[in-house]
Amino acid sequence: MAKVSGLKKGKLSEAELTEKIKEKAKELWEKKGRVQGQDQEIWLEAEKLVKK
Repeated sequence: MAKVSGLKKGKLSEAELTEKIKEKAKELWEKKGRVQGQDQEIWLEAEKLVKK
């Protein structure tokens, strides 16, 4: 997992960062119609958006 201290939104613990990514991934998954089999792609997209 990537280091957390470089985030622009403030310093988050690794657990907090993971939770934010999880929430964003669920949001993206729902927007994409809850399609199965795209877990990794959606997670990576969520991770990128959260760390932006």
